[in-house]
Amino acid sequence: MLTAPIHHHLDLAGQNVLTYGSWGLTLALLVVAVHLGRKEGRTPFYLLMVLASMVAALAEPLYDVGFSLYFYSTHGMQTTFTAFGIPQPVWAYSGYAVLYAAPAIYICRKIQQGEMTKRGLLAVAGVEFLMSCAFEMIGINIGTYTYWGPHVFRIFDYPLVIAVLETAQVVCFAVAAAQLRRRVSSTTGLLALFVIFPITFFMGNFGAGAAVIIGIHVQHTTQLIVTLTTLVSIGCAAVLIRLAASFLPAAAEPVQTAESAAAGALYGRVKTAA
Repeated sequence: MLTAPIHHHLDLAGQNVLTYGSWGLTLALLVVAVHLGRKEGRTPFYLLMVLASMVAALAEPLYDVGFSLYFYSTHGMQTTFTAFGIPQPVWAYSGYAVLYAAPAIYICRKIQQGEMTKRGLLAVAGVEFLMSCAFEMIGINIGTYTYWGPHVFRIFDYPLVIAVLETAQVVCFAVAAAQLRRRVSSTTGLLALFVIFPITFFMGNFGAGAAVIIGIHVQHTTQLIVTLTTLVSIGCAAVLIRLAASFLPAAAEPVQTAESAAAGALYGRVKTAA
């Protein structure tokens, strides 16, 4: 069995790239979230989505154990805490915001405007897949962490099943968050986002990903076992994405403005009088 590369050298320049880059993007995302909230009636919805993703990053060690991910922790690592023998980097929280909350905000915004359709959601899922690949391939290849388990279907050392599962997770979180917003009328109700994020995160990664997790950890595993379980998890993630898309209309829903509502009411009165 492979073991975690606990003595692997951490590239400090790579660490700085992820730390300053992701935190810079996170600060920009927080500004955008506040701005969008003000435009939509001063709602904290988008800001809470970002904060919920960052708080959920505290559970990252569970993910690391499941998918055999290890953050290189030699001298110079900037870490917050260690769990299960895996130190957590300071950029984990900003990474969650950039990779998970940002695309989810875009999806929710389009749903709110009535512009997100089933086909549109699948297109966004494709973009999220590419985002995941780009972010993680960079992180892996600049020497900050690795997926050390016997994963298959790797490109630049990145297991593509991870990107598929992350895509399913983001899509499910976005659709669930949009449904929550439609059903609550107070800020207190929106705090449920802090519960919804970890639920959808582990539903996507540990639910759909259960097969591949078992496949890479089973005693005396083989490449065939890992390949088959990986394909099963990819299929389950695809089902999750299709299920989330089923909550959306096939065509864009026009957003009714106050003027169009008044015009419709006037037309109705005229038609009734006639």
